[in-house]
Amino acid sequence: MAHLQPQAAKRIAEIVYAHKDEPTPLMVILSEVQSEFGYIPIEAQELIGSLIDVPVSEIYGVVTFYSFFSLVPKGKYAIGVCLGTACYVKGAQTVLDKFAEVLGVEPGKTTEDGLFTLDVLRCVGACALAPAVSINGKVYPMVKPSQCQSIVDEYRKKEEVVSE
Repeated sequence: MAHLQPQAAKRIAEIVYAHKDEPTPLMVILSEVQSEFGYIPIEAQELIGSLIDVPVSEIYGVVTFYSFFSLVPKGKYAIGVCLGTACYVKGAQTVLDKFAEVLGVEPGKTTEDGLFTLDVLRCVGACALAPAVSINGKVYPMVKPSQCQSIVDEYRKKEEVVSE
């Protein structure tokens, strides 16, 4: 098993033991680990598997199947561009392309400063607001490519205020 920092391993064990006796604890455990650490590294999967007696291959399969789980750290702000049918028809691909240009990263990647991760979403449940973009749960309706720079700037300004 690979090495986790002791405090991270302790926290993961606490999460596991809080849900271990539930009938199907894996999704709840993975969700809490994802919330706590921002991603679920293989080391965490190995520890979880050993604590609930589930093969790592099964855990890895779940983590890689569901798009809301990540194997790598995400940026502070996860920009998700919906490419579901309604959004796609209304131009979401051009919105995604513009965010990629503005951020300098391709979908699925994180900016060098660690602030932004650009993700593709399949549906945010806001079809009437297409094309929709979600940033850390906040939905931006009817986004046009011309708005992408100002949306990113809005979050960069938040960071400048925090660092002052």
